[in-house]
Amino acid sequence: MCPLPQVPSHTTKPPRAVFPDEVPSGSSLQSDFAQESIFAFPPNRDTLGATSYFIVRNEGNILIDCPALDQTNQDFFRAHGGVRWLFLSHRGAIGKTAEIQQTFGCEVLIQEQEAYLLPGLTVTTFRQEFTLDATTQVIWTPGHSPGSSCLYYSELGGILFSGRHLVPNQHGQPVPLRTAKTFHWPRQINSLRLLLERFTPGTLRYICPGANTGFLRGKGAIDQAYQHLASLNLPVLLGIQSLF
Repeated sequence: MCPLPQVPSHTTKPPRAVFPDEVPSGSSLQSDFAQESIFAFPPNRDTLGATSYFIVRNEGNILIDCPALDQTNQDFFRAHGGVRWLFLSHRGAIGKTAEIQQTFGCEVLIQEQEAYLLPGLTVTTFRQEFTLDATTQVIWTPGHSPGSSCLYYSELGGILFSGRHLVPNQHGQPVPLRTAKTFHWPRQINSLRLLLERFTPGTLRYICPGANTGFLRGKGAIDQAYQHLASLNLPVLLGIQSLF
């Protein structure tokens, strides 16, 4: 009788560094950057192929949306100091939130309109904005879903973790996409307009999208983010009825 094959404990590829060659502002040594890095996880089937991110920092690590909760990722979290915050950018990114909170004891942050989707969990909610610290804020950007939100991290010239509010098109440029499941298209366009008013080319260099990351063709993020967004024709976008 043939023995059963051994099931490997590591079932997915490990997360990869988004900015492997960058050093945060205020850091002069590469060893400093090793303590403050950003990683992207492989697309997660539980969240329809969404990409999650992990900010490793001395002030407490931030997980943005849910990756697969397999042994590879659990080992990665533990090796980097665990998870302090789990921020959910929209309802489609919830995945195994309950299991992640139970395993790592993290605080879950979600916009108040979507908190009801996490019954029985201890969550922190917000309405318009929530400030974690001097470098990190969460911004409500409704439209894709009622509680769709983005996380802004001011290091490296400014990084917006956009969830599905903004995703790359086939040319790798950030755009809002209207689908059959879009909650409110005019609100989504208005959320984009408010982001343009809030930031400048000097404060928004990168976007780390939560989906369609294959269109980035190996790049970790969308560079010159503000310039790309400013080039969008919002009245034309507002007139789009549907892409499907």
